[in-house]
Amino acid sequence: MSVLPSALPSSASASTSASAPLPPASDLGGRTVLVTGATSGIGHQTARLLAERGATVLVHGRTTEEAHAAVDRLVTLAGVPAERLCGYGADFTRLEEVERLAVRVIADHPRLDVLVNNAGMAAPERHTVTADGNEIAFQVNFLAHYLLTHLLEPALSGDRGGRVVNVSSSLHRSGSIQWADPQRARRYSRLAAYAQSQLALTVFAADPRVTAVSVHPGICATSLLPLYAHEGTAPAEGAAHVVRLCDPAVEIVNGAYYDRDRRVAPAAAATEERTVRRLARLADVLVGTTT
Repeated sequence: MSVLPSALPSSASASTSASAPLPPASDLGGRTVLVTGATSGIGHQTARLLAERGATVLVHGRTTEEAHAAVDRLVTLAGVPAERLCGYGADFTRLEEVERLAVRVIADHPRLDVLVNNAGMAAPERHTVTADGNEIAFQVNFLAHYLLTHLLEPALSGDRGGRVVNVSSSLHRSGSIQWADPQRARRYSRLAAYAQSQLALTVFAADPRVTAVSVHPGICATSLLPLYAHEGTAPAEGAAHVVRLCDPAVEIVNGAYYDRDRRVAPAAAATEERTVRRLARLADVLVGTTT
């Protein structure tokens, strides 16, 4: 987590407005980006676009085999130079694997310019709890990313100041965090569980300990499409909005939320300072960290 003074007032007062003219795509050579959930969908296309612009991309998958297969596809099908890609495996349903991932990344890449928290899943029809005791969508979509970001702070907080891009969802607006029952054990709904995880990820972008934004990349034809609609745009279109926020030429305000390329106000809860602090305390307990 790259330390930055909180910009909650700024992000809280943001309202829907026209986007500033997009800067020309800059060369990302010399920059290192970790993309979680990069074996398919928006994450895979984000990895491709970043590597094509010169970045070294750490391609995360659920297993090392899946990550290496994704790297091979980028090399053989997209023509990405192999030296710009590194594969890493970690199952986000197991927090110990998230911890091991962070250790490996820091050992291999002591300086990390961007962390794209993209890995995600739809909540299952039936209430499902991980071995760590957390509702599975809450852990995979939010808690694992919270822990990973926390552990990667040494790599992200170098002289150039790393940033975090949380790939969130417009469905965060329908979510609520059940503080007394975040695992949704008493009353489970798959849509409510998913929305809670996306709201938490969006709230996390406003944490004053991180230089972070969140973005809804649009409704894309990925495995999550059934949550939104019957049709979606190509994943590469959504990925382009993520990559834009990875570009150091694009200035960001901590906690800002984007709907594709437009900065808009998120759900009110996402910028409430009390909610940001309360979520951090809850997440620290659930992932077993102290701050």
